[in-house]
Amino acid sequence: MNDHSKKRERGFSLLEVTIALALGTIVLGAAVQLYTQGVTATWTVSQRAEMQQDFRAASNMLTKDLSLAGAGLGPGANIALPSGSTPLYGCDQATCHLGSSNSVGGTYPVESGTPYLYGLIPGYDGGPTLYAVQGPTDVVTTIYTDPSFYLNCYIPQVTAKGVVTFFQPTPPATWATEGCLPNGVASPQNVNDAAVGLTQGDVVLMTFGGTTMVAEVTGAVTTGTDVNGNTDYIVPFANSDALKMNQTPTGGGLNSVALTTSGSATPAPCGGTGPCRLLIVTYYLDNTVSPAQLMRQVSGHTPMPVAQNIVYLKFSYDLFNTATSTPAINQPNPGSGDSNDTASTGLLPNQITKINILNMAIDSALQGTLYNAAGYQTMDLQTSVSARNLTYTNNYPN
Repeated sequence: MNDHSKKRERGFSLLEVTIALALGTIVLGAAVQLYTQGVTATWTVSQRAEMQQDFRAASNMLTKDLSLAGAGLGPGANIALPSGSTPLYGCDQATCHLGSSNSVGGTYPVESGTPYLYGLIPGYDGGPTLYAVQGPTDVVTTIYTDPSFYLNCYIPQVTAKGVVTFFQPTPPATWATEGCLPNGVASPQNVNDAAVGLTQGDVVLMTFGGTTMVAEVTGAVTTGTDVNGNTDYIVPFANSDALKMNQTPTGGGLNSVALTTSGSATPAPCGGTGPCRLLIVTYYLDNTVSPAQLMRQVSGHTPMPVAQNIVYLKFSYDLFNTATSTPAINQPNPGSGDSNDTASTGLLPNQITKINILNMAIDSALQGTLYNAAGYQTMDLQTSVSARNLTYTNNYPN
């Protein structure tokens, strides 16, 4: 009995413990490795899913805006702008956001000394350089009328230098008879409506005395009452606005002496029914923050980020030469006469038929990896958008 008890008290030998520890370490290491691989795979999949969602939202917004270029402006629209000093886009009330330093404004195409507003304005190399090997990024600006704000139901009249009063005609029996509202809408919004009304930085297209003018709102809308008891809306369009639209150019303008209390209203080109708000939408990359962001800037308002980690943005354009009935395909800087753009020499932005997004690249994480595993991912959008509201030409005739 004593010998049996002593044998039970001896326990495991050193060799047995060493073997057990070795086997346990191997099993534990394998389990940790499997766990790490699982976590890394999960992170990679979730990262890619999130990147795809962000990228899809950004690309949908960009392509929608591009497809609306020129909407409401009429076919082949080219609106002369003041030329006293160069009008700008890509600026808000505080600063400008374009160029290699994100601190300059874009300028409108100039013909015979006069800048013109078109439904689409290419911005070749107008953005910052994120990677030297790629070179400068592009900017693109699309311009269309706001279909959800029924400013065309009002008549504009210059009531003082740099001031336009918007009023309604003698109240109709029903607004439907005025032809300024879509089906299902009973009445227009107030010009100072808190949700959709005019605010500082908005751009308005109007016609006075047979001259079409683009002007920027420079302050809050105030109200008055006319002799019929109707509400008038008084909108300031002061000189020295951020976008340089309200200046006094040679030949008259919104702030010229010719347009004071004697200025009379005539139908505007916004569907031929009255004034309208323009949406001047500029897309560019902002590299003043890290990681870089795709920005969307509307008229003279503060730009808003659309997506982070956008690392490249490049466009080209297809145009149609109506004089020779020939297309100019894949022009990165149309009308410039550059070596890659000779087919579009002399053509104008209102002859663009298609916008080609050559590269819109997004990175999942600019810093690369997680858990020392390959987690760096990228996506690249390449597609084309029809400029159906600009020059529509059947490039593939029967």
